[in-house]
Amino acid sequence: MSWEAVIGLETHAQLSTRAKIFSGAATAFGSAPNTQASAVDIALPGVLPVLNKGAVERAIKFGLAVGAAINKRSVFARKNYFYPDLPKGYQISQYEIPVVQGGAITIATRSGTKSVRLTRAHLEEDAGKSLHALDALDLPGASDRWGFKEQTGIDLNRAGTPLLEIVSEPDLRSAEEAVAYAKTLHALVRWIGICDGNMQEGSFRCDANVSVRRAGETKLGTRCEIKNLNSFRFLQHAIEFEIRRQIELIEDGGGVVQETRLYDPDKGETRSMRTKEDAQDYRYFPDPDLPPLAIDEAWIERLRAELPELPEAKRQRFISEHLLSPGDASTISSTLLLAVPYEDALAAGALPRLAANWILGEYSAALRREDLDRGAAPLSGQQLAGLLKRIQDGTISGKIAKEVFDAMWAGEGDADSIIDQRGLRQISDAGAIEAVVAAVLATNPGIVAEYRAGKQKAFNALVGKVMAATKGKANPSQVNALLQKKLSA
Repeated sequence: MSWEAVIGLETHAQLSTRAKIFSGAATAFGSAPNTQASAVDIALPGVLPVLNKGAVERAIKFGLAVGAAINKRSVFARKNYFYPDLPKGYQISQYEIPVVQGGAITIATRSGTKSVRLTRAHLEEDAGKSLHALDALDLPGASDRWGFKEQTGIDLNRAGTPLLEIVSEPDLRSAEEAVAYAKTLHALVRWIGICDGNMQEGSFRCDANVSVRRAGETKLGTRCEIKNLNSFRFLQHAIEFEIRRQIELIEDGGGVVQETRLYDPDKGETRSMRTKEDAQDYRYFPDPDLPPLAIDEAWIERLRAELPELPEAKRQRFISEHLLSPGDASTISSTLLLAVPYEDALAAGALPRLAANWILGEYSAALRREDLDRGAAPLSGQQLAGLLKRIQDGTISGKIAKEVFDAMWAGEGDADSIIDQRGLRQISDAGAIEAVVAAVLATNPGIVAEYRAGKQKAFNALVGKVMAATKGKANPSQVNALLQKKLSA
């Protein structure tokens, strides 16, 4: 019996306004517990919420970026439930009329591209955070760090942080597609500048709704929600485990219970957290302290004008104007980490194909090697262009350029100064190269005989000896041409 997985994601993007959504209080990650909890966050008597305009503008920008409808009138509601990190006993969110309705995200997987529909994106406040003492796990440090031992404490610093919850339709059919969707969404919110995307700090996290059904069926199965997945690897592993768990449960004669589950990365499995609530359990009703949000067309158009060129438009431009392959154009336009230095290099005079090769090669490898985030790379696109120009004009070879690149990345200076300091300028004098070629041929008659006997590898060996004799400085194309000329005489 074959099965089909049906997956929808709810993604929480913490909006980068640096102020809370209903109190305006400043926020900074890593502060001591409860030092940034405002009167609104801790529900002091008589306090009233006031909407953060910056959060609304970031939500509108997201809606425009995904081709969604922006509701000219949206309503805030109270989502009622009890949890220790929610002092009010309710969360201010949106339910019936969110600020963003519909839209779509295009993802790329091994099987091709796919459009994933979005249901909505709505604004809400974050809850606080439970801190479980490390001493309770026989690990030292909790009492020193948090001031309590073998207990759970509540930190309300995060309470009231503005979130944009982005809900997809159940269009995803595998963990691979779910991860591709989450990565695409993660890149987009960073691209348009509404979220820093720091998953370690909880700025971007996912809930996965997973169900299975027999192949050919159209009715959705009973879903389980996996909460608070804060890495793409955990998202993939959790969905894969949950799919297997549900299939085995049904095939053994059991049934899936609608519930909320947590993923345990140490055991590689999901476990039950609580019975899944439905909308009626939360007793949504309009918040009487917040009037409806009114958005006019002029506001929308002003924000539309502020949006940067979006990844898909940039990809198409790279293909049509720069003549990059669709694959290379997609990779470079997928993240600002690559798109910004690539375009900066071109603006400084680098050739598109050469710049793309280096951005996708040495530059990307250096970013991955040092796990650098956006804006932290020690080498700008303009600086990279200075190196690429020296390749273009024949000052250095591609091989020597890698040595110069590493020195530039290490902060030793610009390309020209490193080339001069290390004496790396390429030998392009035909007479000088011809003398080295003649000497190599004279001292390696055996290799010459092998080449004339039809062994192509012997030619490469001779090239290597010439390059070694010139310490890699000879112009490779001239070396090849002169060797061919001498050997064919």
